[in-house]
Amino acid sequence: MLVLLPPSEGKAASGDGGPVALDRLSLAGLTAARGEVLEALVTLCRGDEDTAAEVLGLSPGLRGEIARNAGLLSAGVRPAGEVYTGVLFDNLGLATLDEAAHGRAERSLLVFSGLWGAVRIADRIPPYRCSMGVKLPGLGALGAYWRSAMASVLPEVADGLVLDLRSSAYAAAWKPAGEVVSRTATVRVLQERNGKRTVVSHFNKATKGRIVRDLLVAGAEPKTPAELMDALLELGHRVELAAEGTARKPWQLDVVVTDVH
Repeated sequence: MLVLLPPSEGKAASGDGGPVALDRLSLAGLTAARGEVLEALVTLCRGDEDTAAEVLGLSPGLRGEIARNAGLLSAGVRPAGEVYTGVLFDNLGLATLDEAAHGRAERSLLVFSGLWGAVRIADRIPPYRCSMGVKLPGLGALGAYWRSAMASVLPEVADGLVLDLRSSAYAAAWKPAGEVVSRTATVRVLQERNGKRTVVSHFNKATKGRIVRDLLVAGAEPKTPAELMDALLELGHRVELAAEGTARKPWQLDVVVTDVH
């Protein structure tokens, strides 16, 4: 099972190792593209601060991220699973998984990134600020930039069930194609209240984190979207089939929740 995750806007502090070694990151086919994005981001952030803030979409309170980006070439690194914070990763709780479950996480989780393309949770990277929706000078929109590199690299690791939990911005960087589509499942989280169902952003992230954690802890190894649905039901989640997959569209599952916390 390969689980595709979005990153978090929030990042932990720099680690005590470093600097980042691009040739040691997983998905070696992305190395050249990572180098180009890293250079473009650092160059931007070492230039005019107002321009960098505008390009990166930073509010006045986040201007400090520009200096952090400017120092990425020498910044300390730590495992990506520690770098990413936020609601989804808080509920995934990588640090509290036992050894077996954490090993499964290292093998199955892939976090998409505007800067790195995609990384495994054990890849050692510095914290940064660069979303997939950014248009970097000289490279353009990162979602489109990453698409060609991902097209040749991702199918090599997507050899089983693909559980796609990415947001739309990060999904733009790689869309399953060919036979991979039929074994890909996406998940939508719906809150049910007073007979009505709505999409709630915060709880969407929290629930996706819990789903992944439950699968990892249970050691579940579904091989198809149908088996995934059965596994989640057995783990106590309320799951409904929204749309069965076709040769062109992945399966769509709805997870229905009642409480937001």
